[in-house]
Amino acid sequence: MLNVSLPEKPRVVESKNNTAVIEINGCYPGYGNTLGNSLRRVLISSLPGAAITTVKIQGVKHEFSAIPNVFEDVIQIMLNLKQVRLKVFTDEPVMMTLKVSGEKEVKAEDIKVSSDVEIVNPSLHIASITDKKGELEMELWAGRGVGYVPKETRKMEKLEVGTIALDAIFTPIRKINYKIENMRVGDRTDYNKIIFTIETDGTINPEDAFEYASKKMVEQFSVLAEIEKDGSKKTEKSAVKEGENKDDDKKDKETKKNKEDSSKIKVEDLKLPSKIINILVFNKIKTLGGLIKKEEGDLRAIDGLGDKGIKEIRKAIGYFGSTLK
Repeated sequence: MLNVSLPEKPRVVESKNNTAVIEINGCYPGYGNTLGNSLRRVLISSLPGAAITTVKIQGVKHEFSAIPNVFEDVIQIMLNLKQVRLKVFTDEPVMMTLKVSGEKEVKAEDIKVSSDVEIVNPSLHIASITDKKGELEMELWAGRGVGYVPKETRKMEKLEVGTIALDAIFTPIRKINYKIENMRVGDRTDYNKIIFTIETDGTINPEDAFEYASKKMVEQFSVLAEIEKDGSKKTEKSAVKEGENKDDDKKDKETKKNKEDSSKIKVEDLKLPSKIINILVFNKIKTLGGLIKKEEGDLRAIDGLGDKGIKEIRKAIGYFGSTLK
């Protein structure tokens, strides 16, 4: 029986401002793109955030209007408002206001918010009032959501006359890329290393975003681990139990044969972190049989293993009914 080895835990190799580089070492051959593409799509589409969803500008009836003494037209102001990044600490929609007069540059910091809202890019340009008699007044609504929601999908919302809906950019992810490199694990050189570069808008740090996306993937796949047949759920665990009740004698014979076969399994195929695999191979321990012949004291004497490494080894060989001496 061969196993697909597990990768090492993600490691942050660089973190600056709102950008981080995260590496995953020791991915089984081919799993680099499988994991990388899945995580990338979840990061783009499934992270919650907050955005301005509607705006009502004093004296403006529709988005194709111009505002007296304001350099930008309404469409440009809408585009700027979509770039306002904020944190909303309630699940309910929140109202914000902006009222500015006189010749000046209007920024996100001019928006008046409640204690339920924090604007993380206050220096963002919204508009320019070009005359001291000019005035810009608006009412804005913001809320929480997931991903990107175009205004066309919210046509069922009942809006007051003069209220303009905005495309809602809820996702806090600004950029996400990954690349795959081959790496050595034991005697093999075709294992994968995934290198993610993640940039956020400042409402969440990249490390937390990565962790959130990973947990969302686990939640989705945990549902797929059980297949419902004929209206009843039958888990792998219950199926194994039924098999044990039917073929006890046959299984005893097979167990003996499986133990003999399992001794030939390469350490690369055990569920061990790539770091431990490399240490074992370096010390001429290349199969499960060779590993279980070693006494625990001998393994502890190997540089780099330690208590944590011994614990991982015990767990990995336990899948095959083996223990350390």
